[in-house]
Amino acid sequence: MNLLIIAAVAVVMIALRFIRPSILIWMMAWWVAVYIVIHYGIDPPLPSSIIGLYMAITTLVLLAYLSATSSYLHEVSRSLLRFMVDRRYTVPLVAILVALPSLVAWNVYRGLSTEPAPPISSRTIHPPPPIEITFKGKKIDLDKGENPYRALETTDTEAFRAHVEEGRRVYFQNCVFCHGDHMEGHGLYAHGFDPIPANFNDPTTIAMLQETYLFWRIAKGGPGLPPESKPWASAMPAWEHFLSEEEIWDVILFLYDYTDSQPRSSEEVH
Repeated sequence: MNLLIIAAVAVVMIALRFIRPSILIWMMAWWVAVYIVIHYGIDPPLPSSIIGLYMAITTLVLLAYLSATSSYLHEVSRSLLRFMVDRRYTVPLVAILVALPSLVAWNVYRGLSTEPAPPISSRTIHPPPPIEITFKGKKIDLDKGENPYRALETTDTEAFRAHVEEGRRVYFQNCVFCHGDHMEGHGLYAHGFDPIPANFNDPTTIAMLQETYLFWRIAKGGPGLPPESKPWASAMPAWEHFLSEEEIWDVILFLYDYTDSQPRSSEEVH
């Protein structure tokens, strides 16, 4: 997240609190503040469809807040009526009446005059991973490395199940919103992405990949995709900033356990 932008928005909102503007100005300030934080304060940037969804929710929340008391409704209606009939506001009122249809007309014109986009280039769904990555200062071997807790599946089943359950917690606290309850890529926000998240139940996804491959993709997220895997409107964060190494290995164990599949084993090239 861009903490500087979020801090600046917070300072402005606190200052407005002391100024005590009208309820209409206060609501407009909240709407703008939420938009700035969502659009400019989150890295990597969210897809426009997700931003639109959040702003629609914000609008509904503010309208519910406005309708909470009759005094708020009366204050807003008086402010709007005064703006429309008071001669002191003639210039800004005319400016708004001219600007709104002009913006709509410009948007329509821009859409009609835009050249048709050529077909997007093909992309690699499972791009070749690097030989190794750095995770919080530690080197992770993606070629010959392995999940350090996978061996527990045969040597200590109780400890293995504990790691799987910890992976369940990690998944349903962080991943379910996009990848879905059943890991089919139909989470709440899935259709805001292009393409939508992978269906882990499909045998062409995690069943054909090594666990180290999944560690790379989870740790580095959308920003870590190589060029051959784009275009990609992915908002998947680099989870190395939020999860520990053990949590990532645990959630990988859970993915395979839930989908009743086994990871691809490393192969020797002769």
